[in-house]
Amino acid sequence: MIVSSALMIWKGLIVITGSESPIVVVLSGSMEPAFHRGDLLFLTNFHDDPIRAGEIVVFKVEGRDIPIVHRVIKIHEKENGNIKFLTKGDNNEVDDRGLYKEGQNWLEKKDVVGRARGFLPYVGMVTIIMNDYPKFKYALLAVMGAYVLLKRES
Repeated sequence: MIVSSALMIWKGLIVITGSESPIVVVLSGSMEPAFHRGDLLFLTNFHDDPIRAGEIVVFKVEGRDIPIVHRVIKIHEKENGNIKFLTKGDNNEVDDRGLYKEGQNWLEKKDVVGRARGFLPYVGMVTIIMNDYPKFKYALLAVMGAYVLLKRES
C-alpha cells in the first residue's frame, strides 16, 4: 500500500508540474554556490512558459543517462519562434558545449526535463551515499525489511 501511494503521488506530481522528473538531486559541485551536491531540487516544465537567460534548467542530452543541472547563459531566438539556448555550470570555467552530443551547439526545449523552482539543501545526500556505497544501500534495505517483519501491531 505504501509503494502504491508513493507511485500515485509521484505520477500526480508529474501531471501537476509538467516535468517527467519533478524532483532531482544535484550530483556535482558545478552549480556552487547556487546549489551544492546533495541539494534536492523541485522542478516544473510548463511548455507555454518561455526559457530565459539566468534560469536554472535540468536537461538531458543524447548519450548521457543522468540529467544535468545548469544555468541558461544565452538565448538564440529565431523569427519563427524557435528558441535555442546555451547552458553553463556556475562553478565551471566554460559553457556546456562539450557536454552536448557531438555536433550540437545549442539545446532546445525538447531537451529540458524541468526548471528549478525551489530546493531543500542536502536532503538528497542519502541518494548520493546509497549510489556511492552500495553496501550501505543493501544494509539499509535489510534493516527496513527486518523492521517490517519483526514489528507487531499493538
